[in-house]
Amino acid sequence: QVQLVESGGGVVEAGGSLRLSCVTSGDTSNQLTMAWFRQPPGKERDFVASHTWRRGRVYDAKYDESVKGRFSIYRENFKNTLYLQMNNLKPEDTAIYYCAAKSPEVSAYNYGGQGTQVTVSWGQGTQVTVSS
Repeated sequence: QVQLVESGGGVVEAGGSLRLSCVTSGDTSNQLTMAWFRQPPGKERDFVASHTWRRGRVYDAKYDESVKGRFSIYRENFKNTLYLQMNNLKPEDTAIYYCAAKSPEVSAYNYGGQGTQVTVSWGQGTQVTVSS
């Protein structure tokens, strides 16, 4: 059994950053594929990023095209924690973010967390007035 607990969600303006955390416990063994998924309001859950942890090293990092160059998945072993660093956030990144885990040999993720809400709002804007 593997337990996953996410945190780090919140409200941020477009262009801002957040870092999500997923603390893992239980039988993490020596190899595990871990991923982040997200579910926008009224939509299905989609893949965001993943990597495989095996014998102390990280392999095969993958990202959805919509987050490449903006999001980064990484792990701190001594904390048993998976992170998702999210930069240059956009309103369309608004979703509940879930951490998930599975053995690399199987296709389906069989462990998941409870999710953490990320809301990206438009900025306040700035008034521009052009006079003749």
